[in-house]
Amino acid sequence: MKSRSHDQSFSESTELDRSYDPLTGNPASKPSKKTIKQRFLKLLPCYHAGATPSINESNVSDDAELSAVRYRPEGLERLVEQTNFSKKELQVLYRGFKNECPSGAVNEETFKNIYSQFFPQGDTSMYAHFLFEAFDTHNSGSVSFEDFVISLSIILRGSVTDKLNWAFNLYDLNKDGCITREEMTDIMQSIYDMMGKYTYPCMRDSAPKDHVESFFQKMDKNNDGVVTIEEFLETCHKDENIMQSMHMFDNVI
Repeated sequence: MKSRSHDQSFSESTELDRSYDPLTGNPASKPSKKTIKQRFLKLLPCYHAGATPSINESNVSDDAELSAVRYRPEGLERLVEQTNFSKKELQVLYRGFKNECPSGAVNEETFKNIYSQFFPQGDTSMYAHFLFEAFDTHNSGSVSFEDFVISLSIILRGSVTDKLNWAFNLYDLNKDGCITREEMTDIMQSIYDMMGKYTYPCMRDSAPKDHVESFFQKMDKNNDGVVTIEEFLETCHKDENIMQSMHMFDNVI
């Protein structure tokens, strides 16, 4: 039987809970949609400020401009079926991706370099590594355009359950179907290294550990030391704060 040193809820027990969104590790405040969009796009592979247009901008309807986008028709049609993006949206996303990644894929080193530019005062290497692995669904060592838009579709336009499944996969570092204390500690420490020292108010050094304890107190229903996807989904669906955070990126592009 594990000891229970905290009786606070998952969403109220630590500064980390209040400061970070459980899906992305980004601040869980409510900035403008423009700010959210800029933040999210910058954490994605092959993003360069000013290079990737808004999907909702007028250029989407500019057939002449879109005609310059080269993409295999069969691949595009398949992605329309696999994602919640339209054909024109995928064309715009592909153009930005291809312009920045001519090879058609981004490796982990490039991904880390891009991510580090968004958090220049923190150490993003470990969190970027975990995020890259979540995008690299085929364990190929690179993120293709297909990998990119399928995950992007889930995060931006997926159902709440889809988003929670994606988050669980991010936390489940060895992909064995359950989250251990060690895995959650690694995730929380990576977020603290990335942003913790520069939040206001500053988080205590024990914040990552406190968050892990609170996470397991709330999620580990049978006290077996691991959190399964069933436990994770059940608990998250009942937590109002987590449910609200799942809609942070709705309609931002």
